[in-house]
Amino acid sequence: MSIDLAFREAGSGQPLVLLHAFPLSSAMWLAQREGLSGVCRVITPDQRGFGGSELGTEEPSLDACADDVAALLDRLNLDQVVLGGLSMGGYVAMSFLRRHPSRVSALILADTKATADPEPARVNRERIAAAATEEGSTVLVDDVLPSLLGTTTVAERPAVAGRVRGLVQAAPGAAAAWAQRAMAARPDSLDTLRGFTAPALVIVGEEDVLSPVSDAQVMVKALPAATLSVMPKAGHLTAVETPEAFTEQVTGFLAGLRN
Repeated sequence: MSIDLAFREAGSGQPLVLLHAFPLSSAMWLAQREGLSGVCRVITPDQRGFGGSELGTEEPSLDACADDVAALLDRLNLDQVVLGGLSMGGYVAMSFLRRHPSRVSALILADTKATADPEPARVNRERIAAAATEEGSTVLVDDVLPSLLGTTTVAERPAVAGRVRGLVQAAPGAAAAWAQRAMAARPDSLDTLRGFTAPALVIVGEEDVLSPVSDAQVMVKALPAATLSVMPKAGHLTAVETPEAFTEQVTGFLAGLRN
């Protein structure tokens, strides 16, 4: 059963839905809501359990997250949108594409991957989920936060690093555990991408160690009509670390859809 997602939006015109990374919230898209509001209607939901959205009682599943997004589109009377997701948001976007393909007019995947977790990664996700249930955000700060940001951001952008740390600390332990288990259970999505013939943009941080450039290249190869954009001096959170460059890429992509 889907839940009513909390969301923030800005602008008007072509609807663009952006799905946030783990373990953040729609707050991470602040720069994109500001920077894109002049060219489209930017809609940024809080995925279940994060930000202002309830966790609900469903078993952990990215399909449940995808259906939440579909229910939000129904509430907003939107038949079709440009769908984007970063990290976990990308996983949800691929699940949405699998379950609701007719509702996606174009796709943006940032700092994510289409392959399923290997067994060691699943084991580690369960370890973090169990610790988050017991300790709350402590394990996220200790074990997840260090790999979210690129070396340039850590060295040169203390305000960004501090902001991301605050967002991670705000993540509820129960939501983090649920999301980790949902991500661990996700299937391979390469066949889903191969079947998506509409335009796609794949963005990746040059310094991303969680979903490196090689993972982005695999997705671009699978997608029939994809463009790859590698963000210099950015890690796993390109939209937060280099927001102007990220927004510029999305703006250009959207302009191409209108031509």
